[in-house]
Amino acid sequence: MRKLTAIFTSLALGAAMFAGTAQAQDKGYVGIAMPTKSSARWISDGESMVKQFNEAGYETDLQYAEDDIPNQLAQIENMITKGVDVLVIAAIDGTTLSNALENANAADIKVIAYDRLIRDSPHVDYYATFDNFQVGVQQASSLVEGLKERFPDQKPWNVELFGGSPDDNNAYFFYDGGMSVLQPLIDSGDIEIVSGQQGMDTVGTLRWDGAVAQSRMDNLLSAYYTDKQVHGVLSPYDGLSIGILSSLKGVGYGSGDLKMPIVTGQDAEIPSVKSILAGEQYSTIFKDTRELAGVTVGMVDALLQGGEPEINDTETYDNGVKVVPSYLLEPVLVDADNWEEVLIGSGYYEMDQIK
Repeated sequence: MRKLTAIFTSLALGAAMFAGTAQAQDKGYVGIAMPTKSSARWISDGESMVKQFNEAGYETDLQYAEDDIPNQLAQIENMITKGVDVLVIAAIDGTTLSNALENANAADIKVIAYDRLIRDSPHVDYYATFDNFQVGVQQASSLVEGLKERFPDQKPWNVELFGGSPDDNNAYFFYDGGMSVLQPLIDSGDIEIVSGQQGMDTVGTLRWDGAVAQSRMDNLLSAYYTDKQVHGVLSPYDGLSIGILSSLKGVGYGSGDLKMPIVTGQDAEIPSVKSILAGEQYSTIFKDTRELAGVTVGMVDALLQGGEPEINDTETYDNGVKVVPSYLLEPVLVDADNWEEVLIGSGYYEMDQIK
């Protein structure tokens, strides 16, 4: 009798666990399309979302397209075929998804643009991101502070500008935010863009490729700085910053009397945090992907449970067809003074990852 009781108890527990699992999966099926694993931040984004969606009771399908547009389109179409309830998409190229989103709409699948705005489609329901204009403002403000600190007696400051990938809508916000700070100083003569290269059509870096940034910096140095010194570089992303710094170090910056220029960045990637501690990169921008994942999970939960997702911006992000209702998180500037408090104190990194 005791054995029978134990068996029935075990079966009951198993049935309850199965029912709980089924109920959790019944909450919904979420397709997550990420651009690439070549940047640590996208790996973190994906892991954070899967963890938080699963904890909230959702089944997930996470795919990385490795910066291959046809691959991402195929992944999204496959998710539609599998019957996901919601698509969360960080687009490689935000202008290439119109047909896929038409198919998603026909299947009554909601779409959330994740940190990169999807353009030219009415079928983008919400956008979860950071205040990307503010990212640019913070980068340029840090650049100016660094110039004052490292080159206090030098004016004009010789600066070069780098932009992100022209197919990423965010790149324009970063650039415009930065130029809102730098343009008055350029106009006053405090900053000189020695190469004269300005505007995203000239300074953009396709696919955020660090090797492309390094090659362009090599060319700038050889063409414009044989008898001048670079004082600062506005870089919108850590992966570009590492390439830019390699170019600068290759011609002697950071050694002898040739001070390292002020170089900005974004995403607080581990190589760049280490570079900041080594006195090379000056600053980066921290965007806590755990918070962005949390906002996205909240949006999906509201959509699928018949509620209204929380938003805080209904004006900024016009995708060419509609203004996409958005939730903007605040970015945080990180430098040698506050990196430990922000990155270690928040639990985003462990100390042994940095040192």
